[in-house]
Amino acid sequence: MKKHVTDHLANERTYLAWIRTNLGIMAFGFVVEKFSFFVQQVAVFLGKTEAKPSAALQSYSSLFGISLVALGAILCVFSFFKFKRTERQIDQGHYESSLLLDTLLMVFVFLIGVFLLAYLIKSHRALS
Repeated sequence: MKKHVTDHLANERTYLAWIRTNLGIMAFGFVVEKFSFFVQQVAVFLGKTEAKPSAALQSYSSLFGISLVALGAILCVFSFFKFKRTERQIDQGHYESSLLLDTLLMVFVFLIGVFLLAYLIKSHRALS
């Protein structure tokens, strides 16, 4: 049986939290990719067929959604390596915190927010 069982269990819980976060990012990417289609359908339903989102907005939506799915998948790989590194450090009795994955996630979430803000402003202008 491994030493430091509680530390390993905490490491595993952290890893699973990263996986849930990455699945959320991928699911959000899927929703964003389909968002322009939804806006188009709402415009048709409301009788504003001339208010379709522009081709540029649709391509931004698709590109951004696909990028989010890819980002979520890549972060899953990074989180696995961080999990294994922490596991090894716990076994060796020498843990050093790393901010790389945390910083990457923070930067990407910030960029997602900025992009979505710009997208929603452009989308609002296209529908007006």
